[in-house]
Amino acid sequence: PGRIGITPGPAMAAADRIEITIDGRGGHGAHPHAAIDPVLVAGHIITAVQSIVSRNVNPIDTAVVSLCAMQAGNPGAMSVIPAHATLVGTVRTFRPATQDMIERRLAELVPSIAAAFGASAQLKYARVYPATVNHAREAEFAATVAEALVGAENVVRNLDPSMGSEDFSFMLQAKPGAFARLGQGGLEGGCFLHNSKYDFNDAVIPLGAAYLASLA
Repeated sequence: PGRIGITPGPAMAAADRIEITIDGRGGHGAHPHAAIDPVLVAGHIITAVQSIVSRNVNPIDTAVVSLCAMQAGNPGAMSVIPAHATLVGTVRTFRPATQDMIERRLAELVPSIAAAFGASAQLKYARVYPATVNHAREAEFAATVAEALVGAENVVRNLDPSMGSEDFSFMLQAKPGAFARLGQGGLEGGCFLHNSKYDFNDAVIPLGAAYLASLA
């Protein structure tokens, strides 16, 4: 608790939403030859998508493609091959060129894989948040103010970028600025953001307020 971290340049990743809709032909699990199984197609798409980062992104660059949800059929219908399947996930990148490439490769892979199995598939790619990119001058200023407040030993000037995203990125596209982080210490139970048991450490609120006042 009480440490402040910041970095010039990319601080948090762009966040894009992907939705893949697969259309096959429903049938009976005992007669799969009479159906076009969208679950099988989804499995191949899930596997193939992982090759985009490992074989298309420069290893020095950073990107994440995560398919986080799949819906197909009904768990109560053990022998019914559904007609449709949907995959939903996210893409995280720092560089616009990498973002463009991943969207292009997804648009190439998804319908091609589906067609190979006699199905069809459509990709919806939505760019939700741009990358949070700190301006060098403002990041330096924020770090210097932090050092005056908590001491140089409590300021991390080259904090590792996060693949999480932040809507403050829109502010940084409009005006120069910087996104800093205020440490709150280890959390009991190890709960992070987006967890129902997450509990903010109220003890650091006065320091956060003092930092904002010092910046002003």
